[in-house]
This record gives sequence, C-alpha cells and structure tokens, in this order.
Amino acid sequence: MDESLELLSHQVEDRHWWYRGRRRIIAEVLHSLELPPGARILDAGCGSGRNMVELARFGVVTGVEVSPASIEAARSRNVGEVVAGSLTDRLPFPDAAFDLAVSFDVLEHLDDDRAALGELRRVVRPGGQLVVTVPAYPWLWSSHDVVNHHRRRYTRPTLIASARDAGWVPERTTHFNALLLPAAIAHRSLERLRRPRNGPTSDLESTPPWLHGVLERPLALEARAIARGRRIPAGLSLLALFRRD
Repeated sequence: MDESLELLSHQVEDRHWWYRGRRRIIAEVLHSLELPPGARILDAGCGSGRNMVELARFGVVTGVEVSPASIEAARSRNVGEVVAGSLTDRLPFPDAAFDLAVSFDVLEHLDDDRAALGELRRVVRPGGQLVVTVPAYPWLWSSHDVVNHHRRRYTRPTLIASARDAGWVPERTTHFNALLLPAAIAHRSLERLRRPRNGPTSDLESTPPWLHGVLERPLALEARAIARGRRIPAGLSLLALFRRD
C-alpha cells in the first residue's frame, strides 16, 4: 500500500463506515467462538492496531506488521505487543503459540497467500482457529484494487482451496457487504467505460462524511444475521473461519 493511502486509512478507520461495519461483523464471529479466558490472539497484518482494541476484549492480543509507520501507530494504542514481521517470511513466534489468528484484508496483498496461510497454521495450536476477511469476486476488480496493490480478489472456492492447501479445515464462510453489491457492480462497470483523469483512486477517498452512517446500517443488519448463524450468499467481502486439526 502507498504510504499516503496507508496514512489515510489510519486517519479514517475510526469513523469510516466500512471499517466500523467490518468490526461489528468480526466481533459477532468472535463471540461465537467461545474462546477460553486469556486466549492468545494474533492479529497478522495488524495495521494501525485499531482492530487490536476490539480483539483485546476476547483475550491477550499480539500484533505483527511489516510497515514501520503502522507499527508505530499500533504500539501507541498500548493494547498489546506489536512486533515487526511479515507473513511472507517466518513469523517471530514459536510453533503453536496462539489459540486464534486473525488476518483482515491482508491475504489479497501477498504474492503467495498459501505460504502465508501455512505460516499462520504453524503458529496456531492444534484445535486453534483462523478468521480471515478478503475482497470478493475477481470480476469486481477496479482502480481501488490497483491503488491498494492487491494481487487478487477471491471467490469462496478459491479462498477455501488456498486454506486447504495450507492445512486448514474450513468451518464457516459468509459474504458480507451484500446490500451495496448492485451499486458496486454499476460503479465498476462505469469505471471500465471511462478512464479516470487522475489515475486510479481508492474507495476511501470518495465517501462524503454525511454518508458513513447510512452505509454502515446495512452492515449492522448483516452482523445480526451472522450472529444468528446465517450465511450471506453474496457480497463485496468474504469472511472465513478455519480450524487447525
């Protein structure tokens, strides 16, 4: 991710509808896991540490991040240890160090997602779990993916296949951000018909402040549905829960 976009994400993630909505959904999934008291949780690709604040409600959280600016921001939150490391290399943790690993919108940035998933499996104990979120549908590829240096978008089968190849057992998958899917399809189609004047742009840069509350409401409804065990069949993002045997 470009440094300017990285800093922008740090600035907006407290109030931006997408970040807020995703945190709601993640919290509902974590509530369903019935983690033990003091569960050891790894946030792989923790960014500025904003999600670590929520994860700390469920256990003792450790963050790992490759960006120096993000590491500094995450450490300033004082919610858990934050270490430098990359999923593309060997993580600085022993085998079976964690009860749960999470990685939110990280895998799509990596050239070798299977290797990263394998490294996450190494540091999670047998019987432990992994929660990931990724952008859905390759046919929705847009300038947002380009400017964020994405390598791919996923379908449910491709995400499950990558995880299985790394030794994970799938337990649950669901899409989310479903109600905005038709609008996103229309926007992506229009984008393909006209060339952006100023190069590719991120979706983070295009939301008026007054619209955040409106756009967050559908995600709040989806969070409630997911909490009741429902699987949302389509949406802009994909969430998956895996277990290590």
